[in-house]
Amino acid sequence: MDIGKKIRLLRIQRGLTQEELADRCELSKGFISQLERNLSSPSIATLMDLLECLGSSLQEFFNERPPEKSVFAPQDMFVKEDNEELHGTITWLVPDAQKNAMEPILLEMEADGKSYPLPPHEGEEFGYVLTGSIFLVTGGRKTRVRTGYSFCIHPREEHYLMNAGKSKARVLWVSTPPSF
Repeated sequence: MDIGKKIRLLRIQRGLTQEELADRCELSKGFISQLERNLSSPSIATLMDLLECLGSSLQEFFNERPPEKSVFAPQDMFVKEDNEELHGTITWLVPDAQKNAMEPILLEMEADGKSYPLPPHEGEEFGYVLTGSIFLVTGGRKTRVRTGYSFCIHPREEHYLMNAGKSKARVLWVSTPPSF
């Protein structure tokens, strides 16, 4: 663990100069500089004082979390085939997206396919038609959305998508909060 680097990052995140941090901790600016460059090591008591001044604790400071994954390969994605209503597939593009604020899926529908009706909910939904043509059905209204067009709704009524053409339709669909 690079203690100096972590102290420097915390200091910068708090918008403090080395001098301001030194004043708060009753240390010298030179000592803070040496700490951040790993030329000096703090005692446990000094580290605890520094972390308190930086709004942190020993537990938080030494908690090493693995970096979050942000790029996903096809083998990371979950695909569900549905031949009853959808006549196609739903691909969850981000694994465990339910823990996130948004949930992106790729919806592929053959002719006459439609998504499952979703009840009204808080949040927003966004879609972009990659190929084909669909109907966005909200309440009793059907709105055609063609290739290259997008939609954005605040779902206050039951809603779903249905393929409006004779060829496969592919839609990137994002919901917040997750609802698929």
